[in-house]
Amino acid sequence: MPAVLRVILDSALTPGHGGTGRYAEELTRALIATAPRGCSVHGVVSAQPQERIDELAARLPGITEIQRTNLPRRELTTAWQLGITTQLGEGMIHAPSLLAPLRRHDRESAQIVVTLRNTLAWTDPKSLTPTSVAWQKQMLKRARKHADAIVVPTHAVAAKLAEIADFGDRVRVIPEAPASTLALPSDASWRASNLDLPERYLLTLGSLDPRRGLDPLLQALARPGVPDLPLLVIGPDAWGSSSLAAAADEAGLAEGRVRALGDLGSADLATVYARATLFVYPSVRESTGLPLLEAFSLGTPVLHTDDPALLEISGGAGEAVEAGDDGFAERLAASITELIEDDERRERLSFAGTDRDQVFGWRDSAERVWALHAEL
Repeated sequence: MPAVLRVILDSALTPGHGGTGRYAEELTRALIATAPRGCSVHGVVSAQPQERIDELAARLPGITEIQRTNLPRRELTTAWQLGITTQLGEGMIHAPSLLAPLRRHDRESAQIVVTLRNTLAWTDPKSLTPTSVAWQKQMLKRARKHADAIVVPTHAVAAKLAEIADFGDRVRVIPEAPASTLALPSDASWRASNLDLPERYLLTLGSLDPRRGLDPLLQALARPGVPDLPLLVIGPDAWGSSSLAAAADEAGLAEGRVRALGDLGSADLATVYARATLFVYPSVRESTGLPLLEAFSLGTPVLHTDDPALLEISGGAGEAVEAGDDGFAERLAASITELIEDDERRERLSFAGTDRDQVFGWRDSAERVWALHAEL
């Protein structure tokens, strides 16, 4: 009898996708490509208009079927949170988030694997909405009771999870990878002009969420002696009531030196990464380390903090600076200055990042998922 892996794909239908949606789509595409003989991949989504499901199927060539449940997304999310699960049949279920039909089951005929990409609901609840925090905490309790395994992107997340709940030997670390569409386009020069990219610039990613470390970075750039390069920010120009322009002004930076680029499509994103003089990632609490991999894949030299997840993903291919409240901005300023003034050092980092990028790939991640289900 053919084996079917059912992947919960509702997040991939969210407008703009978001991190979990992109993860779900990339992993599913790779699962289809690496399916063992006799195995097929089905998708599971909430009650959605047929045209949206058809559009998703077109993005996932080779998917055998996309099953639509009877409940719309909000109702489905609530039902699964309460343990009222829609019957999806026997076999393998893989959830790229905690959204899963977690229920008591016999592993001989069914298995459920869920994914926890970060522990923000516990470590940084202000980064999420109160509703999201409550939902994730409830779903993790259900996962502890009913999940056959839980996938995390890094050993750093696994360590944090161990402080939150005891999953025993059910935790598996399966890294992520840059988007398969992230490649330098042939019209990169036109895109650079269209985006008004400076000839030399620092690049970062994130928001004014304190865990992202953007405030210390702005303070670092305002210190005497730091090269006067503009800072481009992949992300929003505001977080809550705080604006990037106001934060830059408060740090003492000249008007226009810091610019938010918002969310970028893959071609523009690749262009922005590839042309950056240095990618600075001052995040103090991370999970996937994906921004480092994106920069590595395009040969951009990287400066990051000593956050455990970033050190794990970087593997020494980026230069690390110690985070922490005392002297963080000063250390950032010193490291940025040293790297900007040392072309050979940046070139070495560029080569190291390109080599490090080869370690990560969606095909490898998918093969590990298949192996996990075979083990179960």
